[in-house]
Amino acid sequence: MNKVLIADKADAICEKVLREKGLEPVVKTGMKPEELKACIAEFDAIIVRSATTLTCDLLQAATRLKAVARAGSGVDNIDVPTCTSKKVLVMNTPFGNTVSTAEHAVAMMMALARHIPQANASTHAGKWEKKKFEGVELTGKTLGVVGCGNIGAVVADRAMGLKMKVLAYDPALTTERARELGVKMVGLDELYQNSDFITYHVVIVPATKGMINKAAIAKMKKGVRIINCARGGIMVEADIKEALQSGQIAGLACDVYVKEPATEHIFFGMENVIATPHIAASTKDAQVTVARQAAEQIADYLLNGKKTHAINGDKI
Repeated sequence: MNKVLIADKADAICEKVLREKGLEPVVKTGMKPEELKACIAEFDAIIVRSATTLTCDLLQAATRLKAVARAGSGVDNIDVPTCTSKKVLVMNTPFGNTVSTAEHAVAMMMALARHIPQANASTHAGKWEKKKFEGVELTGKTLGVVGCGNIGAVVADRAMGLKMKVLAYDPALTTERARELGVKMVGLDELYQNSDFITYHVVIVPATKGMINKAAIAKMKKGVRIINCARGGIMVEADIKEALQSGQIAGLACDVYVKEPATEHIFFGMENVIATPHIAASTKDAQVTVARQAAEQIADYLLNGKKTHAINGDKI
């Protein structure tokens, strides 16, 4: 019987689906790298979220491993090249947390526009600072969406429902798809120059690493508000802090950081920063969906050879 390690906390549906498919799930969460290395050779497949990092060293010890599933979209915690060299299929569940992440980005945008977390804290402290928290309307404002794939498209749709104008930059976006979404397809510089709010929905690749930097910020409207629910690595954090202090960036809503967990950070304590602890995908709805999908995809591959949302499927 194929053994499947559930290495990170996942909804109970994950284990249930694996058992129903005739596989043997083993739940061992919170393991240190050395603990995982000691047992990884027992498993035919592994399901992870974001807490476990599958490094080259760990994967070399995984002599039985055939597949890895990420219950979520990003696979930057999985050494995909090593998996590929070992003929280990890597899959993700790119649609399972789409709506949850998009809704969080929209909520962050609203919170930025109306200073909601800051006003909440002030009011709880017994203050009554109405003038301090004057905000801006979203209606009629321009939202720039950088990365208009699954999540970015949902954010664009919700923004248009709020009567915002939406500009989209994505090298993979076709004219037909832009027309279908109702967004205006533009170059990145044009998006920066014309957006009142900018939201990022990109993965980490060489072209996006550190893309929110001093040079990019200089091209943006003065007083722009930025939302990042994508990956921390797309930011040069020191450059953003400088722009927040100068007023070039009026506000930042950030769910992700270069180093996580971020228990200390240069953004913390800044009045014009709204910070959340990488929870954009953390809804009950999304976690049930990605757990089920990851289990189903592992079962389909181990039992039937079916590849679903495979990152390296063309090389396995």
